[in-house]
Amino acid sequence: MHQSHQKHSLIHLFLASLLLVGPAVQAGNQEAIGQLLAQDDAPFGVIFEIVEHDADALQWAIPAINRYVRQLRKHFPDIGLAVVSHGREEFALMKNRQADNAEIHQAVQSLVADDVPVHVCGTLASWRGKSANDFPDYVDVTPAGPTAIRNYEAMGYVLIELKKH
Repeated sequence: MHQSHQKHSLIHLFLASLLLVGPAVQAGNQEAIGQLLAQDDAPFGVIFEIVEHDADALQWAIPAINRYVRQLRKHFPDIGLAVVSHGREEFALMKNRQADNAEIHQAVQSLVADDVPVHVCGTLASWRGKSANDFPDYVDVTPAGPTAIRNYEAMGYVLIELKKH
């Protein structure tokens, strides 16, 4: 019985720790933006990460990023911003998908024109037999999405992993 009680206590302790850590780890996209906006000083920059198994994820992710960019730039006009897509969704940005995804391509062009580079993962593209030539010039094909994110973080960018809620 004593061992059972000990195990039960450990489970409760573990669950309590999840409650304490969980909300910070699972904060929604808008909450993460709100936390940045509540700061007096801007971080050096923000890197938005999109890595979804859903090929249509950019349908919600790019409009969300556009909203966050407007909010952040209104409060911190000089903040650095960038996007890295390195899941199935990145293939929506290929040249041969421009007609099917015209709104997404226009929104990405608008981001790039507003000094928000949009990167896709060249490694993932290569696994599907694709190269930088398969993407339009306004999409930067970086050798590896995770490395690009680490490089931005090394420069002082804050990572926001976009999740569909």
